[in-house]
Amino acid sequence: MAKAHAGGLTASLDWVEVAPLGDVLVRAAARWPDKEALLFPDERRTYAHLLDGALGLARALAGIGASRGDRVGILMPNCFDFVELQFACAMLGVSSIPINARYKALELGHVIADSGCIAVATTDLVSEYVDLPGLLADAAASGPASLRHLILLDNGGGAPAGFLDRAGLLAAGNDVAIDVVHEARRRVRLRDEAVLMYTSGTTANPKGCVLTHEALVRTGLAAADRWQLSHDERFWNPLPLFHMGGIFPLIAHFWVGATIFTETRFEPAMAIRRMQEERCTYSFSTFPTITQAIIKHPDFDQADLSTIRLVNDTGAPDTLRQVQERFPQASVVTLFGMTEACGGISWSAPDDPLDKRMETGGLPFRGTDVRIVAPETGAERPAGEVGEICFRGPGMFERYLNDPAKTAATLRDGWCHTGDLGRKDADGRLTFVGRLKDMLKVGGENVAAMEIEAFLQSHPAVKVAQVVGVPDEKYVEVAAAFVELNEGAAASADDLIAFCSGAIASFKVPRHIRFVQAWPMSASKIQKFRLRDGLLAELDATMAEDPSAAAR
Repeated sequence: MAKAHAGGLTASLDWVEVAPLGDVLVRAAARWPDKEALLFPDERRTYAHLLDGALGLARALAGIGASRGDRVGILMPNCFDFVELQFACAMLGVSSIPINARYKALELGHVIADSGCIAVATTDLVSEYVDLPGLLADAAASGPASLRHLILLDNGGGAPAGFLDRAGLLAAGNDVAIDVVHEARRRVRLRDEAVLMYTSGTTANPKGCVLTHEALVRTGLAAADRWQLSHDERFWNPLPLFHMGGIFPLIAHFWVGATIFTETRFEPAMAIRRMQEERCTYSFSTFPTITQAIIKHPDFDQADLSTIRLVNDTGAPDTLRQVQERFPQASVVTLFGMTEACGGISWSAPDDPLDKRMETGGLPFRGTDVRIVAPETGAERPAGEVGEICFRGPGMFERYLNDPAKTAATLRDGWCHTGDLGRKDADGRLTFVGRLKDMLKVGGENVAAMEIEAFLQSHPAVKVAQVVGVPDEKYVEVAAAFVELNEGAAASADDLIAFCSGAIASFKVPRHIRFVQAWPMSASKIQKFRLRDGLLAELDATMAEDPSAAAR
């Protein structure tokens, strides 16, 4: 007989029956009503409490006219409202749009217009994402006709003009019977759209990835199996709920009835204290920006984190080995994933050999196939050779919203072509090597170089802008911009950085600006690799002379 994890998944089970996203919470509340489900530093809620909140919001959404096939945006930092609203949408067959709370009005306006959402909900919680209601009001000023409601889930302070406040929203559900919600829930199908997740691509604006109920839940179950989760898991996750790294792990842990700890804002001293006091078992720090802040904090060496059995991180093998040394009792695991795969394609397992956990992204999730192909021909590459990573499986996205051409180029013959380069070893473990497409990954955020280039080129002094990624100790990679000015125009690096700041998300603002008059060219294209190589040589030389002088 196959060995079973405490959560009820079996190690040899290839296929299990799953439920739509809304039913994941209903199922958990029925099985473990009094179990603590989700905990913030100042409040704790059980599965039953979360379900009550989600049902109340589902009635309210139905009361303002939301129904199966509609979309509702969620513009919030991590909070209970985010989770309850997402499950409320799922129960009604409404697709939720987790919107990056670091977006500015320009980016937010694109999401609202492109998605055709009927409502966007935000919060007045104080966080690093300041004045979300004001941002939303600006972005929605010229919104599409489909946008009928701006919702402020306020905490007693009321709502500005044009917004429906919490009391008004909940009052809209007073005449909606709970049976209406449950009937809507029973009509939801696994292949219905559950979440519309925007991710930056090689185009100027973020693309909307359509993710189905089945894709999300099966990815969550595959993760629960790979991580060997149990009902007793105490999972610390600082990642934003508007990222895939916030969503599918939540599904995984809710499926086994585990407990999740999260933050509205990451602060390393608080994180260390919570993991110690709450006896957490799994740290999902994931990005070196977070993990390094934890292990380098003065409080780390004095903390008792002996209950941590699993640490998720990404980065070079030497970086992962450093983390493993700092958590000697735990298994450090890593991954390869993307939004188009609901967050995860491959993951190392806790009991994988050390060298495999440090040097590869693990085996593909159960039910997922990966192959490495030559980008030019599509021919499959043998083990050990580098090519484009392609995958297929239950977690694969459905399509890009409003972009059939991009969908057709990405989904070919049943395979998703990721635009990323990698290799597989003889055992099938996957290693990410680099990007085939023109993308950056800044502190865990996907950023299209073209998006920054297009914005810089909207400056009246800029003729041409080219953006590359360069290494950064804190963010792993940051944007560097090369700019040619219009004849007779003047602008400094500080001018251009100020132009970007406050207009596009902070992680997209170039950290380095260089001016050029002649571009390195191939027969027809600017050779970005030569721009990048030259800047890296300059930064290396500058750092050797004066470590504080390299920026900009």
